Amino acid sequence: MSAIALDGLHLDYPGGNTGLRDIDLHIADGEFLALVGPSGSGKTTLLRAVAGFLEPTAGTVTIGGDVVAGAGRTVPPEKRGLGMVFQQHALWPHRTVGRNVSYPLELSGVSRENRKKRVAEVLELVGLPGLESRDPATLSGGQRQRVALARALVRSPRALLLDEALSALDEPLRDRLRLELRSLTRAAGLTVVHVTHDRSEALALADRVAILDGGAIAQIGRPEDVVARPASAFVAQFLSDANVIDGVVDSGRFHADSHPIELIADVIEAAEEGRGRLAILPSDISLAAGSPHDCTAGVVTSSLYGRGVSDVVVLSHGMSFRCAVPGPRPAVGDRVTMNVRRGIFDAAAG
Repeated sequence: MSAIALDGLHLDYPGGNTGLRDIDLHIADGEFLALVGPSGSGKTTLLRAVAGFLEPTAGTVTIGGDVVAGAGRTVPPEKRGLGMVFQQHALWPHRTVGRNVSYPLELSGVSRENRKKRVAEVLELVGLPGLESRDPATLSGGQRQRVALARALVRSPRALLLDEALSALDEPLRDRLRLELRSLTRAAGLTVVHVTHDRSEALALADRVAILDGGAIAQIGRPEDVVARPASAFVAQFLSDANVIDGVVDSGRFHADSHPIELIADVIEAAEEGRGRLAILPSDISLAAGSPHDCTAGVVTSSLYGRGVSDVVVLSHGMSFRCAVPGPRPAVGDRVTMNVRRGIFDAAAG
């Protein structure tokens, strides 16, 4: 079993800065979890606490039922049975591909014959069969990252930790490796924790996505759930570039501070009376031909083509609104009226 559990995890850096706050997170055996969040949100700190590079101030880390941190116990990184791949593949230039991959087995005292067999197996797994004798300098960036992945997998780890492992690669190679990585980890039944700044990558790869903010988990759920039903204005803005408007909910109506838009209770989700922020997803705004006298009238200032929907910006009463528009793409300069289907109100953010 390779389930990972973090219970009441808290981590303070020297000087009093908090890296993680009361993290409760259970990752199932064989699950692919993506960690996303803005810079400084704690996603890499969380990964390093699981790996053993950082020691929590409070709480426990459990891997496969074994407590590896907390409760008076600290297991060093090399004893946790984990594989890890970083953004920079960090291959040794003086070692062949085969010797790079076999290094963890050498440290474990595995015989030469068994090392050779296992290296061949794992290179086949990552799509690099027969490259044992190649110099890493002769490989492409994607091939070198596959070698790093093979090195992480060669000891059959209990779980795989990925720290921006694909971010240094260019498209379309990066997109292809995403597909291969997901297929490989699923076939191997690996538990994976993947830190990435790429929201699309997280949503495409993961069984669940955890969004972090200020060292705490803002929301965790399936990709389709966190996108369609964000728990707060922050999540909506971070994941989907939601339009966020300050205002107040009074008697079931939202009144914006700096725009004449007014939404009734049927449109507002999670609405509590009082001041806060309203998040409107681009996909929850539809456009129609409109009159300049409408409170949601505006003019198209940007219109970028997309395969599924076009990314359109409408300037309305001095405020810009981002809209995801299916079908024919509006032209810059078109006068439109925005129809808002839904808004997510976050009173705590006020």
